[in-house]
Amino acid sequence: MSGRAALPGLGFLVVGALLAHWLAPVVGIDRILLAIGVGAVCANTVGIPEVLREGVGSYSVLLGAGIVLLGASIPLGALAESGPVLLVLVVCVASVTLVLVELISRVGFGLPDTLRALLASGTSICGVSAVVAVASAIRARQEHIAYAAATVLLFDAVTIVLYPLLGSFLGLSDAVFGIWAGLSMFSTGPVVAVGFAHSEVAGQWATMTKLARNALIGAVVVAYAARYAGDGRSVGIADLYRRIPAFVLGFLVLAVVANAGLLSPGALSAIGEAGDWLFLLAFVGVGADVKLSRLRETGVAPLVVVALAFGLMSALTLAASLALFG
Repeated sequence: MSGRAALPGLGFLVVGALLAHWLAPVVGIDRILLAIGVGAVCANTVGIPEVLREGVGSYSVLLGAGIVLLGASIPLGALAESGPVLLVLVVCVASVTLVLVELISRVGFGLPDTLRALLASGTSICGVSAVVAVASAIRARQEHIAYAAATVLLFDAVTIVLYPLLGSFLGLSDAVFGIWAGLSMFSTGPVVAVGFAHSEVAGQWATMTKLARNALIGAVVVAYAARYAGDGRSVGIADLYRRIPAFVLGFLVLAVVANAGLLSPGALSAIGEAGDWLFLLAFVGVGADVKLSRLRETGVAPLVVVALAFGLMSALTLAASLALFG
C-alpha cells in the first residue's frame, strides 16, 4: 500500500465511518453494522471507483491494527479459566471442518484436488486469507482460487446479516455468541463485526476464538504444501511461525502488557478508543467487499459443498458452545 495512492480510498473509509457513527443513534442500529452497510450499498450501487480501490483495500491492515489494540482490553484471567477447553474445541472444530469439506468435495461432487484444499482451508481456518496462503503453497490454478475465494466471501456476506439476528432471537449470552461466531464463521472481519455488534464482551470472545483458529494456518499450509508439492522438504517451527499473522502476535503481546498493569487507565482508554475507530474504518471496507455479483460468479458445486459443511458445523458449534460455556 503506497501512501499517496491510498489516500482517496482511506478518505472514503473515514467518511463512511463518520456517517455510521452519526447515524447509529438516529436509526437505532449498531454503528458497526451500519459501517458494513454503507460500504456494501456503495459497492453494489455506484461501485467503488478505481481511484479508491487501493485505499479501500487497506481495510485488512486497519483491521489487523484494531485487533492488536483490542489486546489491551482482554481479561487474561477469564481466558485462563476456559482457555484449555476453548483451545481444544478450536482445534477439534477446525480439524473436523477441514476433513468434512474434503470428504464432501471428493465423494459427493468429485471436485479437483486443489479446489478441495482451498475450500477446506478457507472454511476451517480463516477465510480468503487461508485460501490465498494455501494456494501459494500448492500452486493452485487461478480459477480455483477465484471459485474458493468467491464462495467464502459469499458466506461472509450472509453470516454478517444472519448471525446477529440469530444471536438476538436465541437470546445467546455474550460468551456463547462470541465463541460460536469465532468457531463457525469464516473470515476475521465478519467475526469481529458480529461479535461487537452483539456486545463488547461477545466481541472480545469472538476475537480471541477466531485468533486461535487463525493461528492454525501455519500448520495447515505446511501440511498441504507437503502433500501437494511432492518435493519431500522437511518443515519445522520456523515454517509455522512465518505463517502466523503478525497481528496475532501483537494482540498477545499487548494483552500481556495490559494485564501486567504496565498501562495507565488513561492509556487503556485511549487505546480502546483508537481501536474502536480502526474497527469502524475497517468495517466500511469489509462492507465494500460484499458484492452481490458473486452470487452469479460462484459455481454451484463449491457453494453446495460449503453450505452443507457450514450448516452442520454451525449447528454443532452452537451446541458445543452452549454446553461448555452457557
